[in-house]
Amino acid sequence: MNYEAVIGLEVHAQLSTETKIFCSCSTNFGAEPNSNVCPVCLGMPGVLPVLNKKALEYAIRAGVALNCKIQEHSIFARKNYFYPDLPKGYQISQYDLPLCLDGKLQIEVNGEKKDIGITRIHMEEDAGKSIHGENLGNSSSTYVDLNRTGVPLVEIVSEPDIRSGEEAKAYLQKLKAILQYAGISDCNMEEGSLRCDANISIRPEGQKEFGTKTEIKNMNSFKNVQKAIEYEIKRQKQAVSEGGIIQQETRLWNPDKSITISMRSKEEAHDYRYFPDPDLIPVVVSNDWVKDIQSSLAELPDEKKKRFIKEYKLPAYDAEVLTSVKNYAEYFEMCTKHHNNPKIIANWIMSEILREVNERNCDIFELSVTPEKLAKLIQLIDNGTISGKIAKDIFELMLENGDDPEKIVKDKNLSQISDTSELEKIILSVFEENPKELERFKNGEKKLQGFFVGQIMKKTGGQANPKLVNQLISKLIS
Repeated sequence: MNYEAVIGLEVHAQLSTETKIFCSCSTNFGAEPNSNVCPVCLGMPGVLPVLNKKALEYAIRAGVALNCKIQEHSIFARKNYFYPDLPKGYQISQYDLPLCLDGKLQIEVNGEKKDIGITRIHMEEDAGKSIHGENLGNSSSTYVDLNRTGVPLVEIVSEPDIRSGEEAKAYLQKLKAILQYAGISDCNMEEGSLRCDANISIRPEGQKEFGTKTEIKNMNSFKNVQKAIEYEIKRQKQAVSEGGIIQQETRLWNPDKSITISMRSKEEAHDYRYFPDPDLIPVVVSNDWVKDIQSSLAELPDEKKKRFIKEYKLPAYDAEVLTSVKNYAEYFEMCTKHHNNPKIIANWIMSEILREVNERNCDIFELSVTPEKLAKLIQLIDNGTISGKIAKDIFELMLENGDDPEKIVKDKNLSQISDTSELEKIILSVFEENPKELERFKNGEKKLQGFFVGQIMKKTGGQANPKLVNQLISKLIS
């Protein structure tokens, strides 16, 4: 029997506010443990939470960007459970009356577009962080850092419209791009500001009823999300084909072994005993406020991609890559302001620049090659000052010391040789050094032109103007 996977994702995104959701403590990442705390986020007796208006605005912005219906009336609830990093003994969240409903985003996999539904977006506060002692040299202890407690989150719950690990990865990448473009979250998975859980089940193809689902946690990259889902689909199919039964459970992804491991069963699941938080009044969002947020929303990835194709005449693939991350698009457009050759700029960004970004695991604007300097380098190629080969060498020097490309060309005398008489002398000397190849070339073996160009470039250290060299070879051989 053939089975299909049914996948829904629950994504938590930290909102990029300066202060926490119900108090004025800083949300700054990397501070000394337990330094960004106060009686409110520590849950001391007698304190009262006050909703951060900016966090609410960002949550509405997320809903607008993801085509949701913004609810005029929503309520915060208490989600009750005990854990060492949850000082109040409950988490303030939203339950039956969330802020946003019925959204969607579009993904594209293997050339096919598909809408993925968004069930709901609700606001909540983050919990703290437990740090197990083996990471601090004391395996018998666990440490708690409460700096993260009270950091504002949105939880974005998808419909079970995803059918593969590849689609899940595409969904997360698109979601991350939208949240970044909308200025809602930095979506840094390494710092925990974007986290994902996956609900996975299988069912016979054509069946409408869902199978028994498992929930996968502990996935800290898009790649691991895809790998974990693909493994879990394979595990469930194998279990069912062998007559086994899928248990409803929570499983953890082990990236070292590339397997999922059982964490807890359905019987051990929490009863959260939700009830409206008595210290927080209902949230009422006016239509005028939603319209103001809609009008102030920045250009989103799909819109920018269409504009790049139309305005810069870029292929769809180039536009997709350049708009996949907000800073890539900004870097590209800053380059085009300094030199108007969009396609060549796109080529350099997608090859040389993004290679360095990936190898260094850094932001594109952290490179010493600024948009202005890259544009200058490409301009030097376009005006014939340097060859493409020399440009690659100059680019490496720019990465090392951040120098201006014009300065490097001048200091190292790297200008392209375009003097006709000088090049003719070099070409004739190469002919004399390779008489057999010259004879074959004269007898019609045209592919040897590439051989001679290579020898000339080698003799000139890559500084000969290749276009002019080809012209002169043809002239001298005729």
